[in-house]
Amino acid sequence: MPTSGTAADNSDNPMLWEPSQEQIAEANMTAFMAWISERESLDLVDYASFYGWSVDQFETFWRAFWEWSGIYGEGPGEVTIQNGDQMPGAAFFPDAQINFAENLLRRRDDSDAIVFRAEDKVERRLSHRELYDQVARLAKAMKEEGIEPGDRVAGFMPNMPETVIAMLATAALGAIWSSCSPDFGHQGVLDRFGQIEPKVLFVPDGYYYAGKTHPVLDRVKAFAAELQTVQRIVVCPLLGDGSEPVSFDERAVWLNDYLPPAPGGEIDFFRQPFNAPLYIMYSSGTTGKPKCIVHGAGGTLIQHLKEHRLHSDLKPGDRVFYFTTCGWMMWNWLVSALASECTLLLYDGSPFHPDGNVLFDYAEAEGATFFGTSAKYIDAVKKAGLEPKRTHDLSALRMLASTGSPLVPESFDWVYENVKEDLCLASISGGTDIVSCFVLGNPINPVYRGEIQCRGLGLAVEVWNDEGEPVVEEKGELVCTKPFPCMPIYFWNDPDGSRYRAAYFERFPGVWCHGDYVELTRHGGIIVYGRSDATLNPGGVRIGTAEIYRQAEQLPEVLESIVVGQEWDNDVRVVLFVRLAEGVELTEELIGRIKSTIRQGTSPRHVPAKVVAVADIPRTKSGKIVELAVRDVIHGRPVKNQDALANPEALELFKNRPELRE
Repeated sequence: MPTSGTAADNSDNPMLWEPSQEQIAEANMTAFMAWISERESLDLVDYASFYGWSVDQFETFWRAFWEWSGIYGEGPGEVTIQNGDQMPGAAFFPDAQINFAENLLRRRDDSDAIVFRAEDKVERRLSHRELYDQVARLAKAMKEEGIEPGDRVAGFMPNMPETVIAMLATAALGAIWSSCSPDFGHQGVLDRFGQIEPKVLFVPDGYYYAGKTHPVLDRVKAFAAELQTVQRIVVCPLLGDGSEPVSFDERAVWLNDYLPPAPGGEIDFFRQPFNAPLYIMYSSGTTGKPKCIVHGAGGTLIQHLKEHRLHSDLKPGDRVFYFTTCGWMMWNWLVSALASECTLLLYDGSPFHPDGNVLFDYAEAEGATFFGTSAKYIDAVKKAGLEPKRTHDLSALRMLASTGSPLVPESFDWVYENVKEDLCLASISGGTDIVSCFVLGNPINPVYRGEIQCRGLGLAVEVWNDEGEPVVEEKGELVCTKPFPCMPIYFWNDPDGSRYRAAYFERFPGVWCHGDYVELTRHGGIIVYGRSDATLNPGGVRIGTAEIYRQAEQLPEVLESIVVGQEWDNDVRVVLFVRLAEGVELTEELIGRIKSTIRQGTSPRHVPAKVVAVADIPRTKSGKIVELAVRDVIHGRPVKNQDALANPEALELFKNRPELRE
């Protein structure tokens, strides 16, 4: 079949997986469809009809889902949505009162709540009963510290149990949680936490990565000195046992010394309005100080419950893994699986230490039913020649999720050939902006090669062309035309809302414009071609960057690539930078094969004018390549906030390249 990235070719992508009738019958999605059909006197025969109804009657849908999912709280109240004709400005369930942590701590038995691995150095387990007690003790300590509703608590933390405990204790008190991973540099931390002025800061003594120990307390000492609002620094031991004196800051104390010695008892959960703030998250920050995006407790909870129980088919006792750091929204998404009475499988460290099998080893050992990772990880293990289907028992696994960048069709093939045949492969896409997904998986629908399965229930997602008209099987902007609960409630330090409106509503007033360049397929699925602001425009033709990556990275010589548009001769020309496999040189012959592969798989417009080899490609802390930063560098413009990058030194590789002067 053709491998072109054009709409016509993608619409003919074959079906790779279809759920059995038994799987459909057992899915939560099917149960909820039957429940809502009886309640509303509907005849919902498939997902397409269910999705259409959920968007047309979105107020009824969200109210019904509240009741079906059993949200703890006082509500949903008389009003489903206030100012429902305004976006921004709409507010869901204004009369309801909830507490986020109360909903995540609903289970209190001796089964696993958290399993944790820090590479091969640390392994721990925490039952639901133990988790509840740890949260109760920490919430009591923080309350004695004077933490009140609306106060900010920050975590400079690895993906370890204490991070989950600290977030839940914060939420139990009605305070606001914000986190980043401990690989952030001095300025990167200050650019985030300095804006929100936290009162309590949680830090580790260090972390493990690629088999090495990385102490962090010297770095904490430096940035904490500039966080004057912090009145307590709680140090969580990971490298050590917490027995050494903590003396780097008079505000610092080991976690065990901070906690009261007695059991915590019952938690007095502080119930707040549905739209009270829960999380502060951050934009990537590569073009200046990151925007502080504030998400509400109720919107986050109800959206995550919907995505977990319906779209991911999570059931009590399921064991849920997502490879993520605490600086990426997928950590917040993962932790919410506790509200569906699942076990969290936490992993901190390199996904390739000691080799690329380590995450599959973990999934096998713990019987993971849901396995989440990034598209780049799948591509890397594919190129490493791994075959988990032959080497691991993944019989418990029902869904594999991928996000972070578009999952190319060839990676769909690899998953079904080398991981598991009977598997719902859920490519998902959304982001920090909504702390969730616009388009994602669906256990009762087929998987088509190269396509995200569906649009999320209750979200009026469309694809619009430049004239603001909805299109199918054409590329355009991903928009959402009606309010939805997980919209940010506001931006921090944006009193008149101007930065918020400019971020999402400037292009199409009253309509959320997400900034993704996508296509809606004939199957009702979505193909993502990249970010709109990184879209190439040679000769006035819009080209999604993912289309070029898909072709170039098929070649075994190309480990990864990044493509940008260079202003040239009153137009834009396409420049492709490639990181090559060890020992490979960028010869004219290889350049010719790269160009030929791109031309054959896409169109002559996609073929780069220049192909340039680089030793490294810059990326954010969450692993996303930064096309806009590279574009600025090749044009001699400054990259304002390099502390947002995991490897800012890589930008130097793109400066003053002689290949780009001719």
